[in-house]
Amino acid sequence: MPSATPSVTPGATPGAASRSAASAVEPFEPFEPVEPVEPVGPLERGLTVLRALSAPGADDRMRHSDLVRSTGLARSTVDRVVSTLDRLGLARSDGREVALAPRLMELPGAYLTACGIPAALGPAAERLADEFDESVSVAVPDDGVAGVRFVLQTTRQRTMSLAFRIGDLLPAERCAPGALFAAEWDARQWRVWRGRLAADPLDAGFAAVPPRGAARDADADAEAFERRAARAGVDGWAGDDQLIEPGLVAVAVPVRDGAGRTVCAVSVVSHTSRHTLDSLRETVLPRLRAVRGELETALAAPRPAPETAPVRDTSLEAKRELGPGFLQSLARGLAVLGSLGADRGDGMALTAVAGATGLARATARRSLLTLEQLGYVASDGRQWRLLPRVLELGCARLSERGLADIARPHLVALVRRVHESASLAVLDGADIRYVARVPTVRIMSVNITVGTRFPAYATSMGRVLLAGLATGERPSLPEALPALTRHTVTSPVELGRVVERAAADEYALVDEELEEGLRSLAVPVRDGQGRVVAAVNVARHAGNGTPEEMREALLPALREAAALIEADLRALGTAGRAAPPL
Repeated sequence: MPSATPSVTPGATPGAASRSAASAVEPFEPFEPVEPVEPVGPLERGLTVLRALSAPGADDRMRHSDLVRSTGLARSTVDRVVSTLDRLGLARSDGREVALAPRLMELPGAYLTACGIPAALGPAAERLADEFDESVSVAVPDDGVAGVRFVLQTTRQRTMSLAFRIGDLLPAERCAPGALFAAEWDARQWRVWRGRLAADPLDAGFAAVPPRGAARDADADAEAFERRAARAGVDGWAGDDQLIEPGLVAVAVPVRDGAGRTVCAVSVVSHTSRHTLDSLRETVLPRLRAVRGELETALAAPRPAPETAPVRDTSLEAKRELGPGFLQSLARGLAVLGSLGADRGDGMALTAVAGATGLARATARRSLLTLEQLGYVASDGRQWRLLPRVLELGCARLSERGLADIARPHLVALVRRVHESASLAVLDGADIRYVARVPTVRIMSVNITVGTRFPAYATSMGRVLLAGLATGERPSLPEALPALTRHTVTSPVELGRVVERAAADEYALVDEELEEGLRSLAVPVRDGQGRVVAAVNVARHAGNGTPEEMREALLPALREAAALIEADLRALGTAGRAAPPL
């Protein structure tokens, strides 16, 4: 394994942490090692592969041979890790190429749930963004690399958009929150920062910021940042005057816990076309200071216990089925990592982790100690908690996935199963708009492209999308609907009954109402909150059997595909994203 780079939070027991072999930054080791333990090798190697797949600049799909080069692992090891990740649903592989799967977001989501910041501060961040008409973000310290990671982002859509992805990592010295965190650093944390500064003078290890064009004067930079940190500690706020990149300005204030330690920082971000740093400070700082007490109260409020069901360890069954291709220790270690999402602020005892995963205490403990060495968890000797470094496991990359990206693999699988074209659409006013489509190749096929719009009232997807809306939310329709074919329902009253039936049945079948000879069947797709956000359908020629035969043959497969898309949406929702972009 590569050398270790630590990752701790204030007050945490530091541990050595492995660096990905794909990292552009040379590792350094400023901390004392944790309790010696024989590491869980498959878990180490599995996380190395996940880091390589998540690395900035990595292709969306990587060949196994590329993973061998980037990780330094043997081809047989990479193949077994990928096979295990594929079985766990954390990656998808066709045997040659592998890509991250949305379910991987459950691991970063465990940290975001455990820290409580997105849930506690999200509503206030939305209000502040509306009030200022500027983007608002929340960041936490990642002391292992003396950096800052974003855990919450509310954006204002403009041509010049200012946004960071959840999980993005910035150097502490190049952003406003970093100065606030550094104001509380001790000598050890300053040593970590200076070591990172010397190891990566061009900031090549931070994909979220443009690299420096030339090597910096480390001593001068250190002195300047120390002055900024000291000033932030006195003033109670910090500014970013184009430190990240030209044109970006930000003002940040700390949010502290009951002991007075800075847990996170709330930033308002703008552009020099709208504000200078001084004008942004004058506009937002009084209000940020006024609501800081509200934010700290929200963060300190007791969190409800998670709704958890007993977990049965199924790794043995997978091992029996797949044999050497399944790494049971990797599966168990990742289950331990995800289980810490049940932490509600005080950490989790070993007994609780073992109970949540269904593992023996000794097995859970060995995984925890390995994860501590790798910098993903910390312990005070009795309680275990997740560290921000978990966000490096695909969070930034997966948070960019749009609805079409999420649905496409499942549409491909659906088409292979039923041998009919499949599509995904969203409601756009009184129309549906196609956002993803996988066609079949036939002499006679349905020729529809992404972006195509059809009136919702005459389509199966439109009817299940209308059925997902409350009656008062449905778009208004004319007294007489245009007849697109001789079969089209043109009465709004009759259409209302049809839509209500679709709501009750949770599917809609439209027979030659949009076009003569075209029959389609659709089911809704819901997000993690149960809201209908899209519809998926299968279309075929009306001469290919009766409507009843189409329903019996295709509805089960269609519902299974929708359920898989919904599962991916729920996984992304664990990282605080309410709805994916289109």
